[in-house]
Amino acid sequence: MKKNVEHLSSGNASSDQPAFHPSSFHPSTPKRRFGQNFLVDRGVMQRIVDAFDPRSDQTVIEIGPGRGALTTELVKKAGRVVAIEFDRDLASKLRGQFAAAANFTLIEADALTIDFCEAIQPARTARVVANLPYNIGTAILQCLIEQRSCISDMTLMLQREVVDRITAPSGSSERGYLSGLRMRPRIAAEVKDEKLLWQVVSAGFAHPRKTILNNLRKAPESIQELLKKRGGASIVLCEAGIPPLRRAETLALEEWALLVNAMAR
Repeated sequence: MKKNVEHLSSGNASSDQPAFHPSSFHPSTPKRRFGQNFLVDRGVMQRIVDAFDPRSDQTVIEIGPGRGALTTELVKKAGRVVAIEFDRDLASKLRGQFAAAANFTLIEADALTIDFCEAIQPARTARVVANLPYNIGTAILQCLIEQRSCISDMTLMLQREVVDRITAPSGSSERGYLSGLRMRPRIAAEVKDEKLLWQVVSAGFAHPRKTILNNLRKAPESIQELLKKRGGASIVLCEAGIPPLRRAETLALEEWALLVNAMAR
């Protein structure tokens, strides 16, 4: 999909800019296909703003601004707000609602297709705040992690079950593939191929009830080719010191790194 990027203006927010309120929007019903969930509790919104604490010298990326409740507060405090909205109807309303905000930039596109480093130029880094769509929250989080070179920090609202899976300890049945990528800096730096890391961990968790050996044998073709070059999944697992009959949720962070490095030799 072609990105429709509209720079309404640039520069810092002025003290006399108009105050916006989401109640001025024409009522919109959340669209299930987009996994939309509009933020309407002003108490929750204020807690997010307080926790995020945007400043006038910072560039902020907001993913899925929706009706603009959080955006309203961000444009008051941040130096620049880059809002990414995929819904055409909401984008149109946001465009008009914040037309007078000197520090507001709207990008009408799917966040999964965005080059965040390019979107925030001329800034080199930006902070991210988002009330992520339920159906693609994990995918967007992965994109943000992959582009972390230009993202200084993130404040995100996610489904409770998504957070539980990300933070689940090794061995927990709630553990998901993002759990395996919460590596300490030293371990992450030792991974030879980060793209392969994402692919292998994702394949490992594809069928949670199956062993890591079975999941690797049913992994995408690109992974299968690497495994064949190294003698097969069983041999690679043994080289990494991982018993083939273990399940993905039992693997420690270091073991995922060892497995990927064994495949990438």
